[in-house]
Amino acid sequence: MDLITALVVIGGMGLIFGGMLAVFASKFAVEEDARVETICDLLPGANCGACGFPGCVAFAEQVVAGSASVDACIPGGKGTCDNICEVLGVESVASEQRKIAEVYCIGSFDVAPNKFDYQGVQECKAAVLMGGGFKACQYGCLGLGDCARACPFDGVTMGKNGLPIIDLERCTACGSCVKACPRDIIRVVNADRIGKAVLCNSKDRGKATRQACEIGCTGCKACVKVCPQEAIVIEDNLAYIDSSKCDDCGECVEACPRDIIKDVSKVPVRS
Repeated sequence: MDLITALVVIGGMGLIFGGMLAVFASKFAVEEDARVETICDLLPGANCGACGFPGCVAFAEQVVAGSASVDACIPGGKGTCDNICEVLGVESVASEQRKIAEVYCIGSFDVAPNKFDYQGVQECKAAVLMGGGFKACQYGCLGLGDCARACPFDGVTMGKNGLPIIDLERCTACGSCVKACPRDIIRVVNADRIGKAVLCNSKDRGKATRQACEIGCTGCKACVKVCPQEAIVIEDNLAYIDSSKCDDCGECVEACPRDIIKDVSKVPVRS
């Protein structure tokens, strides 16, 4: 009888506490705004984090709450922003300007040698922990594909020469590859940019650069001297071209002794 009584008491207490929890849950429940689910359905669903939030659901919640910008979904672009604004009943602020990722290193295996034979984990972030990386150029691409694995849209592949290839049709400029690269050689740029760019990331002085890479920028200023628009400057031993000033004359390409200046407006979709 004692066992039966104990079971009855415990069961009764369970029912009482269960009822109390149900009442509290009903009383203090936070109603979810239906617009959150609607906006979630409008998003690409890649959970890439380009918006600054952990995933698409978090972004949808914050944009409804007014804590996130309506145009923060970079992969979704203007179309997604327009749709979100329609749901929220606000005017769209989306830009027509499309962006893409671009690789600022062309130091492939055949021109940029290794300083030692690396046998560790085949990841760029792991490789840099071994003496700063196995490549002689401490600023160049290591070619182990962290960027390709990080891309949620399959927009990055690794070429046979050990350099990343950006698929301009798939790239959404989400920035996942930028974050994944420990050498900071990938940047997000305007897709319709014109003119020339210095596809190098080395900050070393001339002699060190020449020893590490056959085509690395040495900061020789040859390009600076011939540019009629004064669009080129040297910073940290590396040439930079101001695309807003560049008139695409090509004088810098002809003057560069290292063949590191390329026409970025003609970068192929695949190579």
